[in-house]
Amino acid sequence: MKKLIYSAAIALLSLGATSCDSFLDEQVPQGTIDEDKLKQPEYVDNMVISAYAIWISGEDINSSFSLWNFDVRSDDAYKGGNGTEDGDVFHALEVSQGIMTTNWNLSSIWERLYNAISRANAALDILNKVDENSYPLKQQRIAEMRFLRGHGHFLLKQLFKYIPFANDESLSPEQYNNLSNHAYTNDEGWAQIAEDFQFAFDHLPDMQVEKGRPSKGAAAAYLAKTYLYKAYHQDDVATHAVTSINTDDLKKVIEFTEPALMSKSGCGLENDFNNNFRPEPAYENGTESVWAMQYSMNDGSKNGNCNWAFGLIVPNIPGVTDGGCDFYKPSQNLVNAFKTDKDGHPLFDTFNNDDYQPGVDYADPRLFLTVGIPGTPYEFNPKYMMDRTADWSRSNGLYGYYVSLKHNVDPDCGFMVKNGLWASPMNHIVLRYSDVMLMRAEALIQLNDGRIPEAMNIINSIRTRASQSLSRISDYERSYGVHIKVAPYTGSYSKDDAFKLLKFERRVELAMESDRFFDLVRWGEAEKTLNGYYAVEASKCTIYSNAHFTSNKNEYLPIPFAQISASNGHYTQNIGGW
Repeated sequence: MKKLIYSAAIALLSLGATSCDSFLDEQVPQGTIDEDKLKQPEYVDNMVISAYAIWISGEDINSSFSLWNFDVRSDDAYKGGNGTEDGDVFHALEVSQGIMTTNWNLSSIWERLYNAISRANAALDILNKVDENSYPLKQQRIAEMRFLRGHGHFLLKQLFKYIPFANDESLSPEQYNNLSNHAYTNDEGWAQIAEDFQFAFDHLPDMQVEKGRPSKGAAAAYLAKTYLYKAYHQDDVATHAVTSINTDDLKKVIEFTEPALMSKSGCGLENDFNNNFRPEPAYENGTESVWAMQYSMNDGSKNGNCNWAFGLIVPNIPGVTDGGCDFYKPSQNLVNAFKTDKDGHPLFDTFNNDDYQPGVDYADPRLFLTVGIPGTPYEFNPKYMMDRTADWSRSNGLYGYYVSLKHNVDPDCGFMVKNGLWASPMNHIVLRYSDVMLMRAEALIQLNDGRIPEAMNIINSIRTRASQSLSRISDYERSYGVHIKVAPYTGSYSKDDAFKLLKFERRVELAMESDRFFDLVRWGEAEKTLNGYYAVEASKCTIYSNAHFTSNKNEYLPIPFAQISASNGHYTQNIGGW
């Protein structure tokens, strides 16, 4: 299948775009190009590809569109790096202290995401004027652009909650500058995002030949995710508390996660969990990759369009990855969560307090496919054995010695490129089918209408897949003395018990994929969970000694000062005393 490369070679700038305002800086200036010329198919295609390209060219190591930089707020990950001053604005996020509206990282991700939205809007503005007879793909391309616009708004809403919606591509720059970030309630904001994904669902094909383009299944998955967030209402403007859970929204989640619907777009579980995180062409865009950012090599551009956004996560292995920055390190708390009893079930009551001991404790195999553990091979290559030395921790152990495996590749695989930082062509999966399955299970549990057994079957199918995901670690018990065990659950479960198992499964299945913090906020459990995490971790990782999560403040980032200042008084700061 042909892979759509989000190549920066065909950029919006080549069509005459320039900067015209501080909010959306890539609107096509009026009168600079012949309107009739812009309507020609080749120019329309260039505008569309430009809207894809910015999702690669518009991010950087500090503003990854995967949002890993912001997942350091969760209990899954430490910031890492050389110490607390190395990326100090992200250290503020990991301890929920000292977050300032003037911090550069907040403005950076805001601006980059709105620039991406502006590319989609620029393409939509041209597409709306094109004659469908001369451009038969008009409705499909409009659907793709609305999907990309929805994606950008979704990420912004996760981060900032109340945002201005740039969902009218016909607005002038002056009109954009007069948008309010409180034009919609929280619930209405999610509905705005759902409208874009609904249009995409109605007009996209089941399958796309070029894999970077979203399919109907991808639109369905994103609709489900939007409605799942929407279901947990947080519409009291004085708090971020979950005030109710909407059953109609939950029913939408179930509607758009129907297995028969998703299977039409080729979606399913990989046989092996680790296949989702391999860079080889044979594994990319597999059945579980519902929609992914497409990175590449050998496509004619310098170093290829590689994934530099994960460049900071590479460990600093002497003589191998010299220059690796060792950020985004798995937390001890996360590692402990993978512990199981001898029957392969979680140890809920002890995983926060008793640190995992290789050779003593049993663990879910996903631990060894998610986290690089001292005493085991880095990226499954026995040439690079991890240990508890400064070689594997730029902070000399301040942030521990664990390493993320999902974002990195084997140094000997032939797919690494160095240009100041290390990168690889490995895709970033935005929507993974196991996540879709767990969204469905969550909605079934919360509805509590007699379908909890169906939800448990979904959870068990994911746990069964985990038990079979041993191809890369088949010798670990024999060679490294670890004990591996995971098993499905048996029996019947109440709503509360099933929900507990669902939340746990989301954590271990999606660990280090930047969903954890947003899940906690969505469930209304961020304050309790993270302050408990800080209390336990403070004795193991001293950076947390003064950490404290403040409810009705730290759930969302403050609107950046630069944006407030440039908004002509139309933006209102988030609550929390920023």
